[in-house]
Amino acid sequence: MGIITPNPGLVFWTTLTFLILLAILRKYAWPSILRALKVREDTIAFAIQDARRAREEAQNMERARRKNLEIARAERDTIIQEAGELKKQILAEAQAAAQKNQERLLQEARQQIIKEKQEAISEIRQTIGQLSLDIAQKILKTELSDTAKHEKMIDAYLEETSLN
Repeated sequence: MGIITPNPGLVFWTTLTFLILLAILRKYAWPSILRALKVREDTIAFAIQDARRAREEAQNMERARRKNLEIARAERDTIIQEAGELKKQILAEAQAAAQKNQERLLQEARQQIIKEKQEAISEIRQTIGQLSLDIAQKILKTELSDTAKHEKMIDAYLEETSLN
């Protein structure tokens, strides 16, 4: 018979060997295997718990980062707005100062022009007066010799003076 039919002696010895091996393993190896499995189970549980804590911390840090980012953006917008207002204020002050300076320079220029005009008029008057005196002196020297001419000339000057 052979391969298909089992030999009863072989089955007995195989079963007996298996049971002895099972008893030895149960007494010596099984507690070590169970301890190793328990340690591995505890390590895996600890790692899962640690991973959960790390994920929660990461989520908390992400929320804090987003909150800080929002605060920073709000501060940035406030700073930009304040800078814009400050720029407008500085420009307005600069324009006002430039306008004031321009008005002051214009007023000084006007006063200088008036002063120079008055000096020029005064100088012209002095020159005309001096010329008039010189001309009158020369005319009087030449005309004093003849009284009739003198009276005629005085009458002509009086007529011109009354017309102006």
